[in-house]
Amino acid sequence: MARIDAFLGLGRQQGCSDIHLAVGVPPMVRLHGTLEPIKYRILNKEEMTDLVNEILSHDQRERFESGHDLDLAYESSEAGGRFRVNLFHKISGIGAVFRVIPPQTPTLKDLGLPSVVEKMLDCHQGLILVTGTTGTGKSTTLAAMIDWLNRNRKFNIITLEDPIEYMHDSKASLVVQRSVGLHVESFANGLREALREDPDVILVGELRDPETISLAMTAAETGHLVLGTLHTSSAVKTLDRIIDAMPAEQKAQAATFLGQHLKGVISQVLVRTPDGRGRKAILEILINTPGIANLIMERKIFQIPSSVQTGRELGMQLMDQALLDAIKNKEIDPDDAYVNATDKKLFQRFVTNPELLPQVSLAVS
Repeated sequence: MARIDAFLGLGRQQGCSDIHLAVGVPPMVRLHGTLEPIKYRILNKEEMTDLVNEILSHDQRERFESGHDLDLAYESSEAGGRFRVNLFHKISGIGAVFRVIPPQTPTLKDLGLPSVVEKMLDCHQGLILVTGTTGTGKSTTLAAMIDWLNRNRKFNIITLEDPIEYMHDSKASLVVQRSVGLHVESFANGLREALREDPDVILVGELRDPETISLAMTAAETGHLVLGTLHTSSAVKTLDRIIDAMPAEQKAQAATFLGQHLKGVISQVLVRTPDGRGRKAILEILINTPGIANLIMERKIFQIPSSVQTGRELGMQLMDQALLDAIKNKEIDPDDAYVNATDKKLFQRFVTNPELLPQVSLAVS
């Protein structure tokens, strides 16, 4: 048993999302969004190096020692399952973050995702994007979407991940999972290869550069359903990011592609539950209707929020709408909702902690 498994197992048992280990501080865990130290001594360089080296292969150790950061998956029965790992260098030494991967792939129902997500997945071609900042559960939502397709469609599903988090056993579909750096050189290379492997669905773990975005567009245009992620906080910012990422001569083409082939955008945040013992995914949802498609192609993306706001009967909702609904249904903590809201004035009446509200300075005459 690797000694690091004791920390990882403790974090998993306590329901933490992440375990942080770094030189110069005690081990820490993130529980319901808050970082807390474990009652343990401060880790020194030698101990931290020994802990990390226990889980690395010879090649991984050489690469890390040469100064590169590492992304990998680690699985241990003693620690209770699978973890996504990032190893990094910092001024005082090395550090590591272990993201806890649940042992079972969640379903769309488990996550409480609305039925409109299933309707998106009924499309046999096009682009579906799941977006949000780091740590908002994008990978979990995508895993549930792949699970739904795997159970309900007879598809060849190819996933490109960095690293592989949730493991999918083939059910009605054939699921082929490939890890960047281990099975393919990059997302772009993996996409090129996937197009020669008779795919029906391609999952791209991150649309991180113009080449990968362009290849994903090609795949969606040529009859495949493509699922991808971006680190953007709203549907509008997602569309802007894709267009802005392309060279000047390809921006109009990118807007036309999105208007014609985008199926929807799911942007999510994780908000604490009222009892503070969990977090719930709150979603902004855009469905690419003909009206929204015209706005995208005419580069009037700034007008799209109004269309989303009035499209609730189609399953669309802005983030603030979703947060307000969740507050009224007592599903989330109103203070945390206020922090995550765009138009904070709408949420001030629900806030219980006055320190969150803007302070009014009174002039003294």
